[in-house]
Amino acid sequence: MKKLKIGIIGSGGIAQNAHMKGYASIPDECEIVAVSDINPDVAKAAAEKYNVKDIYTDYKELLKDNEIDAVSVATPNAYHKQPTIDALNAGKHVLCEKPLAMDASEAREMCAAAKATGKILQVALQSRFGGPARFMKDYIDQGNMGDIYFARAQALRRRGVPGWGVFIDKEKQGGGPLIDIGVHILDFTLFLMGYPKPVVASGKTWDTMGKNPELWNSWGDYDRSKFTVEDFAVGLIKFDNGAVISLESSFMGNLDGDPFETQLFGTKAGAKVRVYGDNPIEIYTEKDRQLFNMQPKNIPHVESSHVAEVQAFVDAIKNNKPSPVPGENGLILNAIFDAIYKSSVSGKEEAIDVSF
Repeated sequence: MKKLKIGIIGSGGIAQNAHMKGYASIPDECEIVAVSDINPDVAKAAAEKYNVKDIYTDYKELLKDNEIDAVSVATPNAYHKQPTIDALNAGKHVLCEKPLAMDASEAREMCAAAKATGKILQVALQSRFGGPARFMKDYIDQGNMGDIYFARAQALRRRGVPGWGVFIDKEKQGGGPLIDIGVHILDFTLFLMGYPKPVVASGKTWDTMGKNPELWNSWGDYDRSKFTVEDFAVGLIKFDNGAVISLESSFMGNLDGDPFETQLFGTKAGAKVRVYGDNPIEIYTEKDRQLFNMQPKNIPHVESSHVAEVQAFVDAIKNNKPSPVPGENGLILNAIFDAIYKSSVSGKEEAIDVSF
């Protein structure tokens, strides 16, 4: 089978350090033939780094190349929808950065385009490709946890506001830590739970600490007056199978450390699972009326989950497999965030619509 020809839409940090690195890891399977970015210097730097011949400042010109089989969309969140839909309609498979869209309405259009064109739409949610996720998914699927009825998902930073790019700009990002890092731990948790259908959510967001110029930030200073997203968000999500998830996410919070983990409560066992780090899994169970805490030691080794997600994308295209992270999962995440943001304003529990 011929090599897949790949185009990159949005050629900044996440494109160069994750997407392009992933494609470059399997040179016998694919090759990057074109990059595009509205900033010509960024496009040129990406092209030089990965020896790519065609450079564009308008992604629509890139999509005119009929030889390109698939694209990565690695633009800011506000610019995910249109390039993705245009690429699908141009007959390209799409790996779109997370979150899938600014909101569920946009995500719905993107999922509909994928369904209409029959092309793969994959959301770039790399956490589920790491060793801890692979081990726990297999452990759960074998029935060891029983019915997982509750999870506590945390993506919390004590002082970790990304001051570069558009992470603090609500108009271009759609939200703060909830949509930026909360998306990872929520997908990680839902993946392990089998992606139940959400029904309602309630939540609350705060934006006081991120705007405070007196507070230190571990990732450097930034213009506090331009901080228009939340710095802390919590949500309680209920699902049609009776399960509930508590979600916590922050860029700034007075807490110990930076927990990036989920705690699962099942009828046969519980577990605390960190996305990365040493000894990332602890399982809590009972046998013969004795309680056991267990740490698995043969967790699969994954060098880079970013690389693994790209390899899964290419494999799905070449072997006619379903999307490794379907657009519908991205829609569910966006719809949950919409409900949490809405609930923060209304003070009420809000319905979640995942239809498209």
